[in-house]
Amino acid sequence: MTSTLAGDAGTPRLSVVIAVKNEAGNVTPLIEEIDAAFKEPFELIFVNDGSTDSTPQELAAAARTRPYMRVISHANSCGKSAGMDTGARRARGDILIMLDGDGQNNPTYLPQMVRVLDEGGPRVGMVQGERQGRKDTAFKRFQSRTANRVRRALLNDDTRDTGCGLKVVRRHIYVALPMFDGLHRFTPALVKREGYEIRTLPVVDRARWHGVSNYGFWNRLWVGIADLLGVWWLIRRRRVPQVVE
Repeated sequence: MTSTLAGDAGTPRLSVVIAVKNEAGNVTPLIEEIDAAFKEPFELIFVNDGSTDSTPQELAAAARTRPYMRVISHANSCGKSAGMDTGARRARGDILIMLDGDGQNNPTYLPQMVRVLDEGGPRVGMVQGERQGRKDTAFKRFQSRTANRVRRALLNDDTRDTGCGLKVVRRHIYVALPMFDGLHRFTPALVKREGYEIRTLPVVDRARWHGVSNYGFWNRLWVGIADLLGVWWLIRRRRVPQVVE
């Protein structure tokens, strides 16, 4: 794909938003995959969340030859949800396309996810990827399965895998959601809370290309439990009116 297709066709309807922290060695090949995946105009927004490696330099080098790419930086690390929120609020497209920056999410699936959203019409607010063939450790897979079962039972959010970074959501819905650290794990539940349907698409998981994850089990376990209860409360307190003229 050329920069003419992505950058010179007016305001694109698609905004790809990626928050990264210390993903040197991953961002350049990921950008190349994103370029190859799309056949319609899009903008590409990277939010550098306080990286201390060469990620900022790699992003700057890629942006020099891509007029459709923007890099926004946090002075200090604020977390993935904050990074996605920063990118979403600066996006110009009507549809937000989200994925992780470590190479585990394959951009090949993104155009198909956009089609699922388009075909669903206005009543469908989001399409969530559901990972197949997880490449994580056995403990992390067990952790994820357990968390997903509890979350689905409590929130009834119409997806088995909110941890998958591949998400396509209508921008006007996303920016209206309550912002908190951990929002990215509860986006389907909160989109459904606003009265919209959630669709899912099976995707094949890949192993991380380089580096290590910035988030582990113990540093998010108790926070995740508190977030789950908070989102459960928000859902129970929400009433979406059906307006009749």
